[in-house]
Amino acid sequence: MQHNHPVDDAVPNDPALAGLRSQLATQENVLCTLVVDLDQQLRFAEGLLALTDRRLLARGPQGEWSSWPLLGAADGPAAGLALRHFDHAGVGTLELCDAHQRLASWRFTLAVNVQARRLVRLFVQQQALARADAPAAASPADPQQSPAEEVALCPECDLPLPPDTEECPACAREQHTPPSTWVLLRLWRFAQPYRYQLLAGFLLTLASTAATLVPPYLTIPLMDDILIPFQNGQQIEPGKVGLILGGLLGAAVLGWALNWARTYMLALVSERIGADLRTATFDHLLELSLDYFGGKRTGDLMSRIGSETDRICVFLSLHALDFATDVLMIGMTAVILFSVNPWLAVVTFLPLPFIAWMIHVVRDKLRTGFEKIDRVWSDVTNVLADTIPGIRVVKAFAQEKREAQRFREVNQLNLAANDKLNKTWSLFTPTVSLLTEIGLLVVWAFGIWLVSRQQITVGVLTAFIAYIGRFYGRLDSMSRIVSVTQKAAAGAKRIFDILDHVSNVPEAVQPVKIGALQGRIEMKGLGFRYGNRSVIRGLDLQIRPGEMIGLVGHSGSGKSTLVNLLCRFYDVTDGTISVDGTDIRRFAVADYRRNIGLVLQEPFLFFGTIAENIAYGKPGATRADIVAAARAAHAHEFILRLAQGYDSLVGERGQGLSGGERQRISIARALLIDPRILILDEATSSVDTETEKEIQRALDNLVQGRTTIAIAHRLSTLHKADRLVVMDRGQVVEVGPHDELMARQGHYWRLYEAQARQVDSEGDNLETEASRIAQATSRLAHIAQHAAQQAGNP
Repeated sequence: MQHNHPVDDAVPNDPALAGLRSQLATQENVLCTLVVDLDQQLRFAEGLLALTDRRLLARGPQGEWSSWPLLGAADGPAAGLALRHFDHAGVGTLELCDAHQRLASWRFTLAVNVQARRLVRLFVQQQALARADAPAAASPADPQQSPAEEVALCPECDLPLPPDTEECPACAREQHTPPSTWVLLRLWRFAQPYRYQLLAGFLLTLASTAATLVPPYLTIPLMDDILIPFQNGQQIEPGKVGLILGGLLGAAVLGWALNWARTYMLALVSERIGADLRTATFDHLLELSLDYFGGKRTGDLMSRIGSETDRICVFLSLHALDFATDVLMIGMTAVILFSVNPWLAVVTFLPLPFIAWMIHVVRDKLRTGFEKIDRVWSDVTNVLADTIPGIRVVKAFAQEKREAQRFREVNQLNLAANDKLNKTWSLFTPTVSLLTEIGLLVVWAFGIWLVSRQQITVGVLTAFIAYIGRFYGRLDSMSRIVSVTQKAAAGAKRIFDILDHVSNVPEAVQPVKIGALQGRIEMKGLGFRYGNRSVIRGLDLQIRPGEMIGLVGHSGSGKSTLVNLLCRFYDVTDGTISVDGTDIRRFAVADYRRNIGLVLQEPFLFFGTIAENIAYGKPGATRADIVAAARAAHAHEFILRLAQGYDSLVGERGQGLSGGERQRISIARALLIDPRILILDEATSSVDTETEKEIQRALDNLVQGRTTIAIAHRLSTLHKADRLVVMDRGQVVEVGPHDELMARQGHYWRLYEAQARQVDSEGDNLETEASRIAQATSRLAHIAQHAAQQAGNP
């Protein structure tokens, strides 16, 4: 949609837009403005871009103005004009190009990325309108040139959509659509293995329901043949009385036994369905790529697998059973009612249309309400999942009150969502009860009139009232089940949102078997994007078997992304990664990753023993293998100093161990699986010098005979690397040994010199501080000596 604002409206009195009015021609309208905040050297400097209905205007950091018309002659400077947008490592770029060259470019932080996309969108649309209004500008060689078609854009991010699709791949995300009750039918895939038990449960339900309908029928002879004749002076037949009472007792006992059997059987089945659902969801969750977990909160996923499956299990074991019983009871009761007296049966069904209408109206409100409650409850669990693991940080910064307030706020939102839903539910249930009571009164009135006309007996009316009590009771129960059903439907939708998600790292259809890997790695034309942000572009690299490569570069240059692609945590957007000549996407994911050892900057240890953590990648390892790996990782000595040695429990995330101890256990874990490819991601960056030496000795054992890729910001830790690969903005800019790269005085030399100056500066600061301490100590000693002399010579 175009926004053709007059110039006075489009250019407010903003200092950032100063001078724009003076550049505008008469009747020229400003469509969009963008304040860019970086210069070409990525220093903070303010510039301005303005799109009008005629041209693109730009003001540089020094106040100079430039402009480019949207359209020009076929061979003029505006022919084929295009405005391109891309970003990398937190910096956005706009480039203005014609058919032959780049005319200008602007840099900005991603804080204004949305406005930049809007500027590009309006630029494309305004060019299309300008071409449509100026057909004479078409090229003589192409007189039939048609106006440019309007580009379809994503409503979320304003990026062009792929042809023949309405989904933007850059921002495709889980949509919060209201759950449908029909989603519960998808649970059949989990119930199918227990179909025979479910059939037996259905038959038991049918039999128990029939047994409960016997007593009201026996009240007809009890009233008409025994009680009323006895009241009129006739004798009671004891045999007949015993037979009727025995029938009532037998029906009660039989109904109890059948109810117990069906409840127990269906409860067992529902628990197994719930367990299978939890297992399938967790298994599928583990198969998803890291990309999925990057957009999810831990508390939300825990809530889905835990509370949502429990809710579904309760629904299946109790309420679904009650619903089936209610349907059978209503159906069988309706048959009996019509067989006893059709007119009374018709009167009985008078409240049904009103109850059905209320259920239809309330069901939609309950459905959306329960899904909102689920999302709000996930926010509550997210706060807990954030705060409890980070309790040391909370206490260190004295933020207990802040976290408590954050919890109170989300808890209040949960309370408000429940209160809103309870308003609807609290009105619905009593209304259904009122309608059934009114229906019962109408049946009483009509029944008394029929008795007075001698069309039915008192016994028939009594039995009818008993059946109606069961009928309306089951109707009221079914109306209450509406709430539980919508809760289960909302939970099932959140579960199937996980199960329906397809991993971005798919398994190969016919995976190639992995033999003994040599560790030769080849990357060709590698490209990767995080959503719409380009991280790696056109990267080529070859690594020989057994070679140690050091990855260096500024933060955000793409080093960690490159090793994530090598581990297949993500799949490349462009190009290929091959190991021993085979594209890694042709290997089975699990088989391929078993050949990769990963040592992270922040090692993660699970709750369990030291031995279990070391053997995590190889659960069947013997104690001798575990000890050998620990010795090679220089961890054996400190493990033996623990109270239980290798059987000592490690706290959650390795609490109770120092950073260096956790890192050495992580190295032992990598050693035990004997990987052919080893990745070290800042393995020594967060420890002191002495601990670093211990870890470095362990790493020396780990890298022997393995293809190793090491990432380090401290370049001094990579002195043993065979080659150094220098990355900048997602591309390899230099490759070679340390001495060769230093001689070139390029990117690596600048990084090394910058670190050396920093170390020298820190050393000078330490020397200065030491000198000050020495001088202060000398002065204190002099003062003390002088005081002692004064005390000796009063």
